[in-house]
Amino acid sequence: MSRWVSGNKFRLLENGEEFFPRVFECIAAAKREVVVETFILFEDKVGEELHAALHQAARRGVQVDITIDGYGSPDLSPEFISTLTRAGVRVHVFDPGAKLWGWRTNLFRRMHRKIVVVDGERAFVGGINYSADHLADFGPQAKQDYAVEIEGPLVADIHSFVHRALAAGWRNAGAEPPEGLRERLAGHARSLAGALRRDNIPAPAGEASALFVTRDNRKHTNDIERHYRAAIRTARSRVIIANAYFFPGYRLLKEMRRAARRGVDVRLILQGEPDMPIVKTAASMLYHHLLDAGVRIYEYCERPLHGKVAAIDGEWATVGSSNLDPLSLSLNLEANVVIRDRAFNQELGERLDALMQHSCKQIDRKDLVEPSWWRTVRSYFIFHLLRRYPAWAGWLPAHAPRLTPAGQDLPPSGGSDPEPVGQAKPV
Repeated sequence: MSRWVSGNKFRLLENGEEFFPRVFECIAAAKREVVVETFILFEDKVGEELHAALHQAARRGVQVDITIDGYGSPDLSPEFISTLTRAGVRVHVFDPGAKLWGWRTNLFRRMHRKIVVVDGERAFVGGINYSADHLADFGPQAKQDYAVEIEGPLVADIHSFVHRALAAGWRNAGAEPPEGLRERLAGHARSLAGALRRDNIPAPAGEASALFVTRDNRKHTNDIERHYRAAIRTARSRVIIANAYFFPGYRLLKEMRRAARRGVDVRLILQGEPDMPIVKTAASMLYHHLLDAGVRIYEYCERPLHGKVAAIDGEWATVGSSNLDPLSLSLNLEANVVIRDRAFNQELGERLDALMQHSCKQIDRKDLVEPSWWRTVRSYFIFHLLRRYPAWAGWLPAHAPRLTPAGQDLPPSGGSDPEPVGQAKPV
């Protein structure tokens, strides 16, 4: 599915202050269709604003679908959902699995993507959820994060993906989509066939070449990690990675160490004030290993870092939903864009430089005080864990994605699809 597409324009959006107004503005201007995927939707001031934007769009005849994650968005009220569905919004909920004695059986397989597509002409991809903790006025726990707005031919790939996600979920439920959705999916299939003949593809909007890259549990199990590794492997001057949850596999760590040892300026921006203490504990277990190879580590200390971005050699960059930890690299459903554009790379690089200069603490070896015997034992354990975790993560049970609109009973399972988009249940 992933292919380099030229002629795109990217706009970097930092934090909710830049992201939310732009998304809501585009939804308000939608003429035909809005498709949203998100891990978290909370019933707070941000969630209410998204709710209002989708509700108004549906009331004026725009076709609206939203998919949320059942683990990330568990507490939406029946009134919140029913107001949307009565207006014609189709709400789909990804659930990691059926409960057994009150416990989910596939706890760790989550729909972690954050995507918006408006009229098949404009898309948003990144790490920002629809919750007030992505705004600075939330306080010390407000998150630092990034997304991109996309115009140009790449939007056709993203548009195709979100429609295939809906179709796959229904087929795996062993049911036909509702009539309106069935007609829309058929219409999209016709438009996609036209797109393959170079019809119906958004016109070039800029100079950037880009890939839309996803991770799932069947056909695209390590695509995002492969692009990271390839970019670091060929890096010549500089690598900056800002990632909230950092505990990557052995091969990715090896590429970082090799790059630093051959003279590349490799810098990591990680959490210094984490939203979960275990995040910093896990990442710090790798500090000696990385510092010894010449990797520079910065901890962002103003508030929790939630970003998942990288800028390499003044040209390559990525923005998306994928962390560099076992959940994102081996279990979750994720989506990133990979961008080749010097202007975008420069802007992202400058913002990350400002973060390191004004809001981070650089970690020095002398800051790491611990007994040498414990470091030796821990390093042995970490080495073997990281070397093997992509394999053992694959042993955990996967599931066939199923989707149903909120308010309907889930039909019996009777089909399967190679695209593991998600499993859904009524709210």
